[in-house]
Amino acid sequence: MMKNTIIYVIAVIAATGGLLFGFDTGVISGAIPFFQKDFGFDNSMVESVTSAGLVGAILGALFCGKITDILGRKVVILASAVIFTIGALWSGFAPSIEQLIIARLFLGIAIGVSSFAVPLYIAEISPANKRGSLVSMFQLMITIGVLASYLSDLMFADEGDMSCWRPMFYIGVVPALILLIGMAFMPESPRWLISRGRDEEGKSVLARIEGNEAMEDSYKTIKNELIKSEKDKSGIKELMKPWLRNAVIIGVGIMFFQQFVGINTVIYYSPKIFLMAGFDGAVSAIWAAVGVGVVNLLFTIVSVYFVDRLGRRKLYFTGLTGIFVSLLLLGICFTHFSYLREMGKWLSIILVFVYVAFYAISIGPLGWLIISEVFPQKVRGLGSSLGSLSVWVFNTVVTFTFFKIVKAFTVEGTEIYLDGENLGNPAGAFWFYAIVALAAIIWGYFYVPETKGVTLEKIEEYWRKGGKPRHLR
Repeated sequence: MMKNTIIYVIAVIAATGGLLFGFDTGVISGAIPFFQKDFGFDNSMVESVTSAGLVGAILGALFCGKITDILGRKVVILASAVIFTIGALWSGFAPSIEQLIIARLFLGIAIGVSSFAVPLYIAEISPANKRGSLVSMFQLMITIGVLASYLSDLMFADEGDMSCWRPMFYIGVVPALILLIGMAFMPESPRWLISRGRDEEGKSVLARIEGNEAMEDSYKTIKNELIKSEKDKSGIKELMKPWLRNAVIIGVGIMFFQQFVGINTVIYYSPKIFLMAGFDGAVSAIWAAVGVGVVNLLFTIVSVYFVDRLGRRKLYFTGLTGIFVSLLLLGICFTHFSYLREMGKWLSIILVFVYVAFYAISIGPLGWLIISEVFPQKVRGLGSSLGSLSVWVFNTVVTFTFFKIVKAFTVEGTEIYLDGENLGNPAGAFWFYAIVALAAIIWGYFYVPETKGVTLEKIEEYWRKGGKPRHLR
């Protein structure tokens, strides 16, 4: 019982990095209408502020993968907590739009680092039969963070005070300090310790999380795989070897589809979308966004429960099918917006909720889980950072192009006007993301592996033998 308690405590503390990830990506949603009016700029500058955090995340993921393999998972997570703290304070204090952009860039570095370091750490410290649910806790914490950011936005939102966005950012200091203090007392990854020749420390951690009896078997398995990989190097060239080609395709591919089904257009711009759907005022739109956060949280909990019971592939295909259908219907709803009127407003929010629910049970948590599983020990940090780097590059593209896609794909005669401004119509954008979801289903048949209950060492051995992803069991 004690070892089970310990592993859950470790996973929850580490997953606080996901809460920060979710909070700092979601808080921008409710803050946008206020700092936009406070500083007085248009939607193109909104995209710049939002994208600054994403560019920072790219930099964090790009430069910290190798560092994570050298210094350890724990040290890097602690460093990200410090950066989170500074970034939250700076964002709230920013006296100009330029400083806000720089602060969000700095904060994004922490998001990029935690996005691969936390799932990697949890995956390496978890027993195989619990790894899916424990790593998925990272996505669960992301959804809690997003919901917390929406509630924070709602708490401080004041139509009469355009500076109310500042405390929305300041609140992010609290979970950052929790992560910093909590991780200081957590153990290092046993697999990383053993890979660095610190066998006794590694065995001690294994004994704490798996018990003395299972520890010896786990230690031998880890040690044997490390011996097999002694000739392997730990640089980017190793990732390019033929036997790891499938792992790289999976890591990059699943993150491409995770982003290009358009989820972060809803996370970042949901108040804007709901205003386009007919909601009155920024506060009521934020309330609708809170609903998105609640749905995201509840169905991520469903995913955490089922991921080690049903498996990765079943959840993947169920979720992507639901995403495809809900996006098609959402596009139809917005296309007939002028005819549906009040009914269209409520249909749109229901369909957004359905879309978010299917995302939350499938590709949302599965992306982070699978990239933490498919790479071998020697390059696991580097490989996970490649997956994380991919997600932030794709996230940036999706975020920066959303309003442009909306305008470009608007069917003439369906334009939506708000305060005299032609906002276009998001129907075409939703259909574009639906086509991507269909492509994800086809791609997933060939490349999404079933890693339920399979040890990280057995996954590595399977790639070495030239196994195909869809046959992995």
